[in-house]
Amino acid sequence: MADEKKNIQILIVDDEASARDTVAELLAEDGFSVDTTDSGMNALEMLDQKTYDLIISDLIMPKMDGISLTKNIKDLGLDIPIIVITGFATIEHAVDSMKAGAFDFITKPFNFDHIKLTVEKALETKRLMEMAHEREFYKKLSNSDELTDLANYRSFSETLQTEIERATRYNRPLTVMMIDIDDFKACNDTYGHLAGDMVLKRIAQLIKKNTRGSDFVARYGGEEFFVVLPETAEDEASVVAERIREEVDEYAFETDDGKPLGHISVTIGISSLPGKATTKRELVRTADAALYEGKASGKNRVIRYAEPA
Repeated sequence: MADEKKNIQILIVDDEASARDTVAELLAEDGFSVDTTDSGMNALEMLDQKTYDLIISDLIMPKMDGISLTKNIKDLGLDIPIIVITGFATIEHAVDSMKAGAFDFITKPFNFDHIKLTVEKALETKRLMEMAHEREFYKKLSNSDELTDLANYRSFSETLQTEIERATRYNRPLTVMMIDIDDFKACNDTYGHLAGDMVLKRIAQLIKKNTRGSDFVARYGGEEFFVVLPETAEDEASVVAERIREEVDEYAFETDDGKPLGHISVTIGISSLPGKATTKRELVRTADAALYEGKASGKNRVIRYAEPA
């Protein structure tokens, strides 16, 4: 525990030397690494040079008070908990500082147990927030495609099953689109994989641009994408699919240095519940079959699944 505290950097800002040194000595004795300064301006300069886990600042200081310092730190985008020091007569100002983004306040004359408790509470809250952000980051990482920033196959599979169950339960329409880039291998072979990656990212953006926020867009794998359209019948989905196809067809794809990549197009297969499928496997299979038919009949087109005659 002592080693953990030694790694925690605390900055104390107070123009009154006795108060500054009292708090610094208390926290240093408790095992923390402590720096001090006598002004808000100096504190901002120190923040340019070093990372701090916690800042304790006097509320009333010349030139830059604790509220202004708190606002400046938050404006810099620094997620550092700030505790302000205040006298009993300025509790209202302490509340104002918390509105500006301070975590808590301690009062003069000092109660050492209260200081330690407030510091521990601020650091624990910071630790829990960092853990929450980390969980969210890894959750996003596990559910998204790194190249296109769309959902990945795993996330797609889970979401499609959820939407199928919902559509079935409430007897609502659900349509899916499978989108494949035509002759993508030739693009990679001719212009290289970096250019191919650029095409994938741009088409992902075009698909997102032409779908609703409630639609679910995923990279299915390789050069294939999948769009899940809840509350959408095939007629409506076909309009969306045609709009995507046209945008890609008319887009002037270029390399990063401005060289044209030639004509790029997509073929789109459409299937839906409840008319064409009843399960996730059937829905994917029928959308894929419609896509295959589109490829076989000339590419760069939208095809709805139809049962073989």
